[in-house]
Amino acid sequence: MTPIIELLKAHRSIRKFKNRPVATDLLHELIQAGQAAASSSFLQAATIIRISDPTKRATLAALANHQPYIESAAEFLVFCADMNRAAHCCDWYDATANTGFTEQFIIATVDASLVAQNIAVAAESAGLGICYIGALRNNPAEVSSLLELPQNTYPVFGLCLGWPDQDPEVKPRLPLEIVLRENSYGDALNLDQLAGYDEAIRYYYQTRTGNKKNQSWSEQMSGMLSKESRPHMLGFLKMKGFLQK
Repeated sequence: MTPIIELLKAHRSIRKFKNRPVATDLLHELIQAGQAAASSSFLQAATIIRISDPTKRATLAALANHQPYIESAAEFLVFCADMNRAAHCCDWYDATANTGFTEQFIIATVDASLVAQNIAVAAESAGLGICYIGALRNNPAEVSSLLELPQNTYPVFGLCLGWPDQDPEVKPRLPLEIVLRENSYGDALNLDQLAGYDEAIRYYYQTRTGNKKNQSWSEQMSGMLSKESRPHMLGFLKMKGFLQK
């Protein structure tokens, strides 16, 4: 087992941070590590916005379901899927940018996610803690307006970054036998394996240090998938120039 594999398997979301800054040189190293991620067709379709303005931090926290660590983390980064930059290249070569394709939306979203995950791993290797903030998509139009995002750009998620002031337990993941298939998806789900995982998750929630609850994974997923999931996103993405064709 390599140290990198051990680091990855020990990931926890950190929601309580020390009042200690992240050195600018370290932050820049982390960003450059993120930029080194793979990029489809070398589009590099990700832009990162560092939020250093306390007022903007507070506004983003309010827009993201009032999560306090957005304000308390040493750094808060917003990762944007960005086709705007590449589209402008067409202006230099007397070409018309043919944007709006669903494939471009996928490429830009994946690019932003790969960059962010590289940064997350690099940060944890330096002793920092991270917490992704998908709740920015609760109010994507307001976030876009606050950050002055152009067309063909949208906020995918935020990332809290700082020195951990807590030591939460590692949340168990699905068994390998459920996630890893060979040659095809296969037949029905192994319910015995899923039932065993349900009990592991229930035990984790009941015994973890904070925010205890009595719930299995399948109960959690049932509750999530039986209700709407940000139905406003389709209209917003189309308004920003994505998913047109």
